Amino acid sequence: MALPTAPDELLLLHNPRCSKSRATYSLLEERGVGFEVREYLEDPLTREELIDLAGRLGKPLSEWIRKREEPFVKAGLDPGSDPEALLEVVAEHPVCMERPILIRGSKARVGRPPEDVLALLD
Repeated sequence: MALPTAPDELLLLHNPRCSKSRATYSLLEERGVGFEVREYLEDPLTREELIDLAGRLGKPLSEWIRKREEPFVKAGLDPGSDPEALLEVVAEHPVCMERPILIRGSKARVGRPPEDVLALLD
C-alpha cells in the first residue's frame, strides 16, 4: 500500500503488537475517523518511502528511529550516525522505525503519545 497523497487520505503505519500503536488505532476508531492500515513489519516501507516520510514528519530519521532495537544496536549506530546508514538499517529492519505513525496527505505525526496524531485531524 502506497503512502497517501490526497489531504483526505489517512494511513496508519501500525504494529498490532505495540501498545502505543493499538492505542492510536483505538483512538482513531473511537473518533469515527476513516483510515487505512499498513502493518509496516509485514509490508515494509521502501527507502524512497522512508525518505518521503521524513519530509512529511519534518524530522530527520535520527529523530524517529528506535535506538534500543537489536538491529540498530548490532549495527553499532547512534543518532548521529551517517543518515544513509540509518536509512539502511530501517529499510532492512523496519522494527527500528518509531511507531505508530499517522500520515495525512503531505503531513505525518508519530503517535507518542497517541494523542499527538490528533493534530492531523484539525
